[in-house]
Amino acid sequence: MSNQPAIILVNPQLGENIGKAARAMLNFGLTEMRIVKPRDGWPNPAAGPSASGADQVLEQAQIFETTAEAVADCSHVYATTVRKRGMTKTVLTPWQAAEDMAQASGKCAILFGPERAGLEVVDVELARKIITVPINPEFGSLNLAQAVILVAYELSKLDSAANVQPTLEKKLAEPAPQRELDMFYEHLERALDKNGYFYPAERAAATKVTLRNMVTKPAWTNEEVKTWRGVISSLERPPRKDKAEKQ
Repeated sequence: MSNQPAIILVNPQLGENIGKAARAMLNFGLTEMRIVKPRDGWPNPAAGPSASGADQVLEQAQIFETTAEAVADCSHVYATTVRKRGMTKTVLTPWQAAEDMAQASGKCAILFGPERAGLEVVDVELARKIITVPINPEFGSLNLAQAVILVAYELSKLDSAANVQPTLEKKLAEPAPQRELDMFYEHLERALDKNGYFYPAERAAATKVTLRNMVTKPAWTNEEVKTWRGVISSLERPPRKDKAEKQ
């Protein structure tokens, strides 16, 4: 793909699996790997032999402390998971996700969770859409490299679609990168917390998850995010003197 997505491995446990994921990526022309806090540190000597020649992917891999940092520059974040976890997010098959990415304007990223338990809720919250492989519901067990290769294969089939020129409208309205959405949400949460919105306390966590999902669900543009932050800032300030006198 001309606009390659970043393949993000969140808290991978074994160097061998990182190497196999790199091999799966390069088989289908993907080279941008990002790794979030690998359990055994980095570089990992076990990754190289398992990569079977995909050394360039491992050598160029970027390391991050948090998932939020790894997706900060991305406008479209997809989480691979077999569980929807009660979240109201669009659920796509790998083929549908590939089509979606081929038409996307802005940087894309695909999150893959650790081998034992998959992505945590906090990681899935950062995604705008979920990728789920339609496998046997009685045995939904894929290893890391298998999950990567399924998605990478579907992406490789859409090379021509990925090269379609974006419309003028898309060029003028670039989706906001993840860091802008994070700042928007944090601003919104601070303002609501200051005004006692998160009440009762036992519902606060669930309410915050719902708000985070609402923020990441639509494809906000930079201009829309700036406008909403301006609205929040306006509500945080005392009324203008001329407005207060009229009231």
